[in-house]
Amino acid sequence: MPRRGPGRGADSLPPLLTKQGFAAIISAMRSEPIRVIVTGGTFDKHYDEIKGELTFRESHLPEILTRARVKVPVMVEMNQLIDSLQMQDENRLSVLSSCRNSAENLIIITHGTDTMTTTASLLGKEGLAKTIVLTGAMVPYKVLDSDALFNFGTAFAAVQLLPAGVYIVMNGRVFSWDNVRKNRVLGIFEALEAT
Repeated sequence: MPRRGPGRGADSLPPLLTKQGFAAIISAMRSEPIRVIVTGGTFDKHYDEIKGELTFRESHLPEILTRARVKVPVMVEMNQLIDSLQMQDENRLSVLSSCRNSAENLIIITHGTDTMTTTASLLGKEGLAKTIVLTGAMVPYKVLDSDALFNFGTAFAAVQLLPAGVYIVMNGRVFSWDNVRKNRVLGIFEALEAT
């Protein structure tokens, strides 16, 4: 059996989470209200059976929050419903303005994955004293095997645990805004450099 704790080599694994460690994580979760800023992206696309294409109608966020039985106060703000490939500077500035003007210090932004890092960079360089987490989906929420619900749930927990800053949460991982890229070959987000 591999030993736990400090050591070297393949037989060394990280220490197990203790009851005290778990309690510390839970107590660190803030019960402050969370603002969710909707910008669109694949996360909110619908399949239009008439046109045979993915389009926007309305956000899936109200359904997701109900389905997940979220009990933390959440304010949903419809900023825009747009594919991130069509996002321009004015669209990103609208997201920045929403973050600046938010009464909430915990913010989740649903965003298209293609230019998520660009928006995260704009927000990160502003240095707002808020915890801002961007997330999205590679497969629309309403399509079988979508990653939308998982990514949103991960972002929801992350925004309550992370210190002030800007982060991207995708594929079960948390990335700082300035150390992440979308790997378009593998269809995942990854760190620019090992941390």
